[in-house]
Amino acid sequence: MEAYLLDWANLLVRWLHLIAGIAWIGASFYFVMLDNSLTTPARPDDAKRGVFGELWAVHGGGFYVSQKFLTGPKGEPLTENLHWSKWEAYTTWLSGMALLAIVYWYGANTYLIDASVLALTPATAIAASIATIVAGWLVYDGLCRALEGRETLLAALVFVFVVATAWLLFHVFSARAAYLHVGAMIGTIMVANVFFHIIPGQKRMVADIRAGRDPDPRPGIIGKQRSVHNTYFTLPVLFTMISNHYPMTYSHPHGWLVLAVIMAAGVLIRQFFVLRHRGDVKAWLPAAGVALLAGVAVALAPKSGGEAGSKVAFTQVRAILDQRCVACHAMQPKQEGFAQPPKGIVLETNDQIAANAAKIAETVGNRYMPIGNLTQMTDSERATVSAWFAQGAPTK
Repeated sequence: MEAYLLDWANLLVRWLHLIAGIAWIGASFYFVMLDNSLTTPARPDDAKRGVFGELWAVHGGGFYVSQKFLTGPKGEPLTENLHWSKWEAYTTWLSGMALLAIVYWYGANTYLIDASVLALTPATAIAASIATIVAGWLVYDGLCRALEGRETLLAALVFVFVVATAWLLFHVFSARAAYLHVGAMIGTIMVANVFFHIIPGQKRMVADIRAGRDPDPRPGIIGKQRSVHNTYFTLPVLFTMISNHYPMTYSHPHGWLVLAVIMAAGVLIRQFFVLRHRGDVKAWLPAAGVALLAGVAVALAPKSGGEAGSKVAFTQVRAILDQRCVACHAMQPKQEGFAQPPKGIVLETNDQIAANAAKIAETVGNRYMPIGNLTQMTDSERATVSAWFAQGAPTK
């Protein structure tokens, strides 16, 4: 019953995380597009009111006009009916941390720890998880403060820091958890930018305007900087959120480098859309991003099986699966923490094994299974399963 209830908690929190994330990212993408698509106000009276730029749009059977005031309207009070874009970000982070706790902290032995990487106790692994997320923000924020006004150098060092963190985490956690924690670290940076800089800066500006003072421009400049950073962080974070479904990426011996290349591709593609909203179309950006992704796909492609080698008896494979896999992949799993077989795959009979032979060979070969290598499958056993599949996966 505990595992069943945990599955429901996982489902509901993940659903909330997805909904809040869509709301946050959608709003973020919209305002970046809006800011980069503004044109000079068509009416002179609007310019006199302080309108910096405007955008006319058609959507849902109606016409909309959005106007931007840099320091509020001139000659009239700032409205009290201001919409603040913040709770989408906070809800996304809170639900994400809850999901991290449910899956990777509560299930540390299964999903967070890989004894073949580093033998950690659950308490130590959880502490390392929390420390990674907190340290990521502190280092990033420190770099931003130290390199204020030197955006190119800052961007380069932030990228180096993220890649170095990925490399380090690959030597601490399971590969799947390493990817997830890079995403959690960047996601925390994004929401901390909102909480510590963007929203406080906006509140100071509003307070100055309503008090009749000229707003201090620095908080706005910093808020703008952090907002721009957030838009480039978005695609890398989204990739890490879905990466656990694609073990061919993180299971590679140099999975941290694979992650770095995929993140770089995401940044290039995002930059294309940012510039496109300004009317500056640079086709080489998405082309470079796609080329990086294609290069990764080629580099990760499974090698030809070649000769199957000495004959592998199915009884050998069946013994390996019974010992290493069936504890989870059974109608009634015996492995602690599993209320049902992962992805609904059951391997208790020869017919079930035959029906899932390709998936068995793939996930055993790329080390995705057993999860966290809980049952300590050896490299020799993995080679035996691969050889069996190369021979046509006979079950008799």
